[in-house]
Amino acid sequence: MALRAALPDVAFCTGEANSAMPAPTCASCHTARANLRRPRSGQALCGTCFCNAFEAEVLHTVLAGRLLPRGAVVAVGASGGKDSTVLAHVLRALAPQLDISLHLVAVDEGIGGYRDAALAAVRHQAARWELPLTVVAYEDLFGGWTMDAVARSTAGSGRSRSCCTFCGVLRRRALEEGARLVGATHIVTGHNADDMAETVLMNFLRGDAGRLARGGGLGSPGEGGALPRCRPLQLASQKEVVLYAHFRRLHYFSEECVYAPEAFRGHARDLLKRLEAARPSAVLDLVHSAERLALAPTARPPRPGACSRCGALASRALCQACALLDGLNRGLPRLAIGKGRRELEEEAPRGRRSVPAADALTAF
Repeated sequence: MALRAALPDVAFCTGEANSAMPAPTCASCHTARANLRRPRSGQALCGTCFCNAFEAEVLHTVLAGRLLPRGAVVAVGASGGKDSTVLAHVLRALAPQLDISLHLVAVDEGIGGYRDAALAAVRHQAARWELPLTVVAYEDLFGGWTMDAVARSTAGSGRSRSCCTFCGVLRRRALEEGARLVGATHIVTGHNADDMAETVLMNFLRGDAGRLARGGGLGSPGEGGALPRCRPLQLASQKEVVLYAHFRRLHYFSEECVYAPEAFRGHARDLLKRLEAARPSAVLDLVHSAERLALAPTARPPRPGACSRCGALASRALCQACALLDGLNRGLPRLAIGKGRRELEEEAPRGRRSVPAADALTAF
């Protein structure tokens, strides 16, 4: 059901073509019957040719963007969902050409009734593809905090949607720690074009010029000691990611996070769907807009420095992870969100400095 819901406009993908309009011949191999029309170009392809084209486009993205140098040890952020599953499968197929080694890194956020099933999917994928897997947990990294505990802490604040704010920041830090644990030199995530377009829309709607300025490109080079990150699927639409998973017979976890319905991203997603219906190129137009965005010198965010508490890359005195955890530990979960950060910024110079990376997340 999830697959069909994601592909409402690909009629003959599963053999449901109208008998009066038989599927055309594949435009690539000219022998097999086409199984789909590519959402972006309308080109009719069989499943095999589509998958080969998809892999070739990801390879081009990696090579043209110089995202993964030869010999790189790559930590693949694995959630068990469609995007990370497709990303791991494609990179595994391309690994000999790219001369890279892969290590799956999964994050256990501590969400009862949800994450256990997703981690089971990741473990199945790791065993099937014979890829090493490391799981890191919020509870171990962040002084006992899990997302369920964060949700309980924020429940009385009237801002349940802030759960995704906490999770996004902590997940990024957890993935960084997991990648360092396995000796990775680079991190890759499965963000696709739709994800990136939603992020651009969210930043526009919030008026967040700083994030807009940092949102372009295919990743980050690894400033301030952070590991380089990239998004090889950033130019692939969500529909094509799902199509690839279908034709390669990939099994993935497709349930939505229990906290996602309250997230602001959902509003951006609904808006993007309406925009795409009116203008099919809207998704990639937004992605490329972020790449080409230029801010006036007075609007540009300051160059990032180091967190005064843990030493991680930060645009302020405290990195966002330390600030959020500080608020949670004080029993003031909204302290680091919005104007509440001012108090933390004033106190930051009195906080601990030069905390070793292994201890930074539980030092307070």
